[in-house]
Amino acid sequence: MEEGRVLTASEAAEYGEFKRARREAEVALTLRKLVLDASRREADKHAVKHACDCARKLGASSVLVSPVNVVYARRQLDGCETVVSCLVGGTGESLVAVKRAEARRAARQGAREIRLVLCYSALTAGNFGYLKKEIKRVRKAVKHCATVVSLEDHALGEEDVVFGVRAAAEAGADGVCVRGETALLDRAVRTARGKLRTDVSGVENAEQLRLLLKAGAVRAGTGDGERIAEEMYRAAETPPAAPEPLPTES
Repeated sequence: MEEGRVLTASEAAEYGEFKRARREAEVALTLRKLVLDASRREADKHAVKHACDCARKLGASSVLVSPVNVVYARRQLDGCETVVSCLVGGTGESLVAVKRAEARRAARQGAREIRLVLCYSALTAGNFGYLKKEIKRVRKAVKHCATVVSLEDHALGEEDVVFGVRAAAEAGADGVCVRGETALLDRAVRTARGKLRTDVSGVENAEQLRLLLKAGAVRAGTGDGERIAEEMYRAAETPPAAPEPLPTES
């Protein structure tokens, strides 16, 4: 726009519409970073279908499910770019061989990402060798899938999470997922040093999503993608408030 030129009413309306469309395009790109979580044990087929339908609508990155729902979720997502992510490892205390078999079966059934729950007792005890072993073995069993290490357990302290990130990096994992807390994410990102994708989970609203993505999260897990999308599109419809003029000296 030329300096000093005043827009006509139609030009101003057109320019406003252009800015609104650009804000909506930015929202759509952000929603592609969502992981819709349908992995809880109470998630029945209806809940999984709802998550998959929402993922289709929003263009979300993936839908996270438990091993028993991989086939169903894959069928619901057939023909779209959203992939199935499978939560493997239960409480974390399963044997490595069991986790490996569970991950391999999920991959054969159509999962394209494995989220691995580490052995909790080994993690809190600082057993670095055991953690590396289970990550490497699961990763080797699913070569064509991304392997993301879950460090989301609310019982894990910050230092436990940092220890898990180090193990994931040294074992060649593709990423880690931590709780959606800015301070925790910051520690994970700094510990990963660009070697791992860092995701977050438990995102509840659009503002939290914005802050976490700004802090370095690559993907963000949520159980309420529709509400977040509504909040973001509603904000995109409203032009940013103009800054208040500076006071003039009398």
